[in-house]
Amino acid sequence: MIALKLGVTSDDVKNVIIWGNHSSTQYPDVNHAKVKLQGKEVGVYEALKDDSWLKGEFITTVQQRGAAVIKARKLSSAMSAAKAICDHVRDIWFGTPEGEFVSMGVVSDGNSYGVPDDLLYSFPVTVKDKTWKVVEGLPINDFSREKMDLTAKELAEEKETAFEFLSSA
Repeated sequence: MIALKLGVTSDDVKNVIIWGNHSSTQYPDVNHAKVKLQGKEVGVYEALKDDSWLKGEFITTVQQRGAAVIKARKLSSAMSAAKAICDHVRDIWFGTPEGEFVSMGVVSDGNSYGVPDDLLYSFPVTVKDKTWKVVEGLPINDFSREKMDLTAKELAEEKETAFEFLSSA
């Protein structure tokens, strides 16, 4: 979406973060994203200059993407999930380029972002020697904090529901 809006290829956009759950609460964050425009790397916010689109339509469209794929194709979004799996395997096998990160659902234990432990939560990660590591210390603004907390709350509730189900089985 960002590449289309800026008239570049998706390879020119990097370090977009998907925080949290794979659901309608996931938070696509471009605060740390970069785009190559006319040979120069700039921040996505600086390049787009459209705060209302980035905080509105962009987030909503990404959050509803799976449902939109199903609606448009009248089929499962399984190919989208399969593509994500392939991308993850590629990143784990070959690593992430220097200065770049990807988003992966990983165990939240010990993170520096205030996400409760014991959740599978999507964070920005780097991969080197087939080992992932959460990118630590990125500044988080109030808007992002609210979105990140909302998706963490949903994951904690899902975890609780799953454990209740398992204990009653």
